Amino acid sequence: MTDGRIATARLGTDGPEVGVQGLGCMGMSFAYGPSDAEESRATLERALELGVTLYDTAQAYGAGENEKFLSPFVKAHRDDLVIATKFGLGIDPDDPTRRIIRNDEPYIREAVESSLRRLDVDVIDLYYMHRRDVNVPIEETVGVMADLVREGKVKHLGLSEVTATELRAAHAVHPIAALQSEWSLFSRDIETNVVPTARDLGVTLVAYSPLGRGFLTGSFAKAEDLTPGDFRRQQPRFTGDNAAANAALLDPIRKVADAHNASLGQTALAWVHQQASLHGLSVVPIPGTRKPARVEENAAATRIVLGEEDMALLEPIAARVTGDRYADMAFTSAGRE
Repeated sequence: MTDGRIATARLGTDGPEVGVQGLGCMGMSFAYGPSDAEESRATLERALELGVTLYDTAQAYGAGENEKFLSPFVKAHRDDLVIATKFGLGIDPDDPTRRIIRNDEPYIREAVESSLRRLDVDVIDLYYMHRRDVNVPIEETVGVMADLVREGKVKHLGLSEVTATELRAAHAVHPIAALQSEWSLFSRDIETNVVPTARDLGVTLVAYSPLGRGFLTGSFAKAEDLTPGDFRRQQPRFTGDNAAANAALLDPIRKVADAHNASLGQTALAWVHQQASLHGLSVVPIPGTRKPARVEENAAATRIVLGEEDMALLEPIAARVTGDRYADMAFTSAGRE
């Protein structure tokens, strides 16, 4: 491992140049149990030193608390980073298991003003539609987002969890710089239609949960290993028989990791990075972490090159995964593709 800065990649055809690996910031204040604020702040600083310049948050992460947490760091390094946030997904305060999705214009306009205020910035570098409200034509939603660009409130547009058809329709209204979808050794559904479409349109694929929410690092083997309140305890892949079956799928990753003197997480990240050359498009994974040492480990994964034999060993894994990505798949693109 070295302290060298990571390589860069461009978001879309005319978006900003960012580190080829970003940082998912959700867990610093939401979803993954207790966190240490000072350690999280140190993680943000260390990531920037290593060339990580894309920082990912959302209105939904802690009902805006994650944006507030990031604000001092963003302000201190405003010219050196790209801040990405999202609208369109909320959590019912009376039922934390129920998600609320809205893409209508009044909601979007309220959401962008709230995010600007919480982040304490004049403009959002990359603004995503977090989830698709199927009751609102995507052309209308992106039309409102395009207005935000013209009004100087947003620089570039992104989408999350959309189908290939939806991506094309959106891109026809306004250039989409980034598409955020789950992509990892455990989740490869997007390779059939979404990835080729993103390549054709020049859209960067921002891979979220590239470490399978930590499962691919071997840091936990079942939901019961996690702290109470960790949202992963509700995810089918990490419970019961599914967890045991999926834990066995780490064996080929260990074999490849040992051959490269790397960790499980580095090997899983290296696989995601290698998809860029395999599929011919820009790929920027955004692994989340709250520890400086882990962000150093993740950054080092950008320099690992897997060989053909390595890739062949890892190829069958996704098809053998048991359990859905979420307990409720209705708020993903899975049922619309």
